[in-house]
Amino acid sequence: MEKIIDIQTGAVRAQRGKGILKSSAIGSCIAIAAYDAVENIGAMAHVMLPGTAPADKKSSEKTKYAANAIDALIGMMIDLGTKKDNIEVVIAGGANVLKKSDDTICESNIKSTLEILKEKQLHIKEQAIGGTSRRSISLDVENGIVSYTEGNNCEMQLWRSQKTTKHPFGSTGPGKVDSASFRPNLA
Repeated sequence: MEKIIDIQTGAVRAQRGKGILKSSAIGSCIAIAAYDAVENIGAMAHVMLPGTAPADKKSSEKTKYAANAIDALIGMMIDLGTKKDNIEVVIAGGANVLKKSDDTICESNIKSTLEILKEKQLHIKEQAIGGTSRRSISLDVENGIVSYTEGNNCEMQLWRSQKTTKHPFGSTGPGKVDSASFRPNLA
């Protein structure tokens, strides 16, 4: 059985290889799943608030904020060996689960997260955001699969990485060999 790492509100975790990163009870919060198919590294952040943490916040509280959480997520992945250009992102959450007409935190979380990811040049591959249903999200790091639930529905696949293979001739895609870098000896 694979190790499941639970990502609580305000937490950021990264993992290489086998393991599942999972965040549950996502209402107005945003869960950010990030994956590097080349290095087989995944990370997840459970963002509670938009923008950047105030300077007087304790460091353990800062990753509740979108900008701080995204910076921590990138940093953890780089520490494990990823290159920023390899990071692919999937997001879920930002729902108005209380169905209050004056509740703007969900919209603020979505807007802030999207803007920061764009500013950091992280590309969103898929998203399940908005609406009024709570969500959960999981990232199977070994296989590059992001699954999610919405409301009481069964878990569904949201995104699957087009995993690339690492080999001595470069990383060129699933099982492919770049003909410009590999010339077989036919003699």
